[in-house]
Amino acid sequence: MKFSDSLKKNKDFQNVYNNGVSFANRYLVMYVLKNNTENNRIGISVSKKVGNSVIRHHITRLVRESYRLHEDMFDSGLDIVVIARVAARHVGYKEIESAVLHLGGLHRIIKKQNIRIMKKKMESF
Repeated sequence: MKFSDSLKKNKDFQNVYNNGVSFANRYLVMYVLKNNTENNRIGISVSKKVGNSVIRHHITRLVRESYRLHEDMFDSGLDIVVIARVAARHVGYKEIESAVLHLGGLHRIIKKQNIRIMKKKMESF
């Protein structure tokens, strides 16, 4: 990831869960908390309820790639935790990408100049 680090420690995840704001859609839940740095940190959580390790890692890779390709659209200085829902096991990259951008829009963490681009992309989908 170009601008972002990963959340790895349980205490970092718990801090975002307890103090952050969450929005959800059909496939993902996203928690966001300001971290008072210049970089974003992203954590991805996929429960065993979603599927076996192959499916969980596949979803993790889809979410990470969706964020990586669009991370220049996101504001800086955030801790972001993305949790995959069970419905995410049956969808492909385009649906995950759309879900990540949708949640970024709900949180208002996508830079304003990119909102028009995002709306056009969603309309073509």
